[in-house]
Amino acid sequence: MSPFTIRTGRWDELQNDAKLIREQVFIHEQQIPVEDEWDAEDAVSVHFVVYDQDQPIATARLLQNNSVGRVAVLKSYRGVGIGKLLMQQIIQQAKHEQREFLKLSSQVHAIQFYASLGFNVEGEEYLDCAIPHIDMRLVLTGI
Repeated sequence: MSPFTIRTGRWDELQNDAKLIREQVFIHEQQIPVEDEWDAEDAVSVHFVVYDQDQPIATARLLQNNSVGRVAVLKSYRGVGIGKLLMQQIIQQAKHEQREFLKLSSQVHAIQFYASLGFNVEGEEYLDCAIPHIDMRLVLTGI
């Protein structure tokens, strides 16, 4: 049995744990300005937090417009499949909700990771918070 568990819920249920991870990864590591990290979408998104025992180690959110965002895994847990576990849970949730597709704005270094989950690149590279990104999409209907 995996030592990892995933909780799915609203922002008011998971915000303390999700904030810890996002502050560490986006604000401290990637130097994203605080005002760019927090937005009104948190209150209306479905949130996911991965735990190792009781320790929150990864998070993401699923917006009402089918966009996956704020995918973050603590540095000490990268490269061991936590991101894949998290994304598979989000894909299952989206299928359960009968969403037709998922989209995301991938940091360019993570394109292969999302491609391995079935996402396809759409459009051209662009900068978001001074970090190269590209849009990606996963069609869920017919799967």
